[in-house]
Amino acid sequence: MHVDELAIDEPLVRRLIAGQFPEWTELPLRRVEPEGTVNAIYRLGDELSVRLPRRRGPTQPGGRELEWLPRLAPLLPIDIPVPVAQGRPSEGYPWFWVVHSWVEGDAVPVEELDPIQAASDLAALVRTLQQVDPAGAPPGRGVPLARLDRSFHEWLATFPGDPAVAGDWARALAAPVWDGPPVWHHGDLDVRNWLVRDGRISGVIDWGSMGVGDPACDVMVAWKLHSSAARDAFRDALRIDAATWERARGWALWQAVAALAYYTPENNPVLYREAESWLEVVRSE
Repeated sequence: MHVDELAIDEPLVRRLIAGQFPEWTELPLRRVEPEGTVNAIYRLGDELSVRLPRRRGPTQPGGRELEWLPRLAPLLPIDIPVPVAQGRPSEGYPWFWVVHSWVEGDAVPVEELDPIQAASDLAALVRTLQQVDPAGAPPGRGVPLARLDRSFHEWLATFPGDPAVAGDWARALAAPVWDGPPVWHHGDLDVRNWLVRDGRISGVIDWGSMGVGDPACDVMVAWKLHSSAARDAFRDALRIDAATWERARGWALWQAVAALAYYTPENNPVLYREAESWLEVVRSE
């Protein structure tokens, strides 16, 4: 998927666990599929998961997930992974890694979900996050859209689709900037990070981009529901103002163009098809 990613297999993970957490050595270990874009995840026994970056992992201990996920977990309407331990570089692995609590649920293609129900579940999560006290929280992914302008045009240079998307980007870039207080956001609410039980989104994983800032970076999930009706239901549920909606549309456009310029139908067919759908819904508005 990435030319610079590290190959992670079960023997490596077993060596890391045996060397640093021998109390878990005898637990069953199973790779979790589908694979994420930057992390490998293994289920360890019944109650734990091991997440290891495949590229550009942390070189220092600690991190926002270890500090903030235990604080957020009791406040949210869905389940999230809570850090249990942090592993260090060793056994041929160069970065820090984390053992989390296991979150029950299945990774389900967005097409198999009721889009209106998914919109309601996600809106409830985003609404609750925005109500969490931001005092002392780290800055998250929700930066001003203008900071993405250079990278957008870099991706556009190799974008295989209609270059007229540049006009859609200019429209989003012209939206008023967020002038409210910074609010909590997940920052990466793609379908690969949803966990589903009984047809409902019951858990969300991969909180590495969380923090406070412009809420538009979470609102962009409205276009990732692959449905204009679900997009509109999400907006109605959160009563999103016009400027935030336009910036969120810009976020969705930026991610679609980046994904289609970076990935191919061969190295990441699922994400490539998803990005095509995001772009179609974005440009239909």
